[in-house]
Amino acid sequence: MPPNSLARAATARIQVLAPVDKLDFLDTQSAVLPVQVTPLEAWNIMHATPLPGLKLAFRLRDAVSALFGVKRIGGFSGRGRLNVEAGEKLDFFLVEAVSDDVLTLTVRDRHLDVMTCVTSNSGVLSITSSVKTHNLFGRIYMLPVRPAHKLIVALSLKRLQKELQRRRAGGR
Repeated sequence: MPPNSLARAATARIQVLAPVDKLDFLDTQSAVLPVQVTPLEAWNIMHATPLPGLKLAFRLRDAVSALFGVKRIGGFSGRGRLNVEAGEKLDFFLVEAVSDDVLTLTVRDRHLDVMTCVTSNSGVLSITSSVKTHNLFGRIYMLPVRPAHKLIVALSLKRLQKELQRRRAGGR
């Protein structure tokens, strides 16, 4: 696929919280997959087994954030879902939109709003996360989250690619 076609496929129907120049964080990462999957299927595969250290990171996040009145989220459950509908919860996220090519999830509190949009189009899966902070705690919170988030998404996409390659090769 030519580079411009790949970029168009990767950015199809991406949703963000606000105009890009109004966001405090924006990250989009994409991967070409060996087989087409829906965003929910990709989400299930990526979160079936937590990345090393992620449970500890969520425990630390919850302990520190609770001191500032932020609700504990507990992390990812690892439970796959065959389907979800707008208005339901997917772990700690609220499902805003779901289709065969888009899964939009949000978390909103008084410190910051987060939107994660997973899109799947023409064999390209993209994860776009946008954040709008509301106060000093939200800005401080994002200092460690910004680099950690980028690493977690990159590792999750690599795991997804490997798992789909394994399944395609018949190693289910």
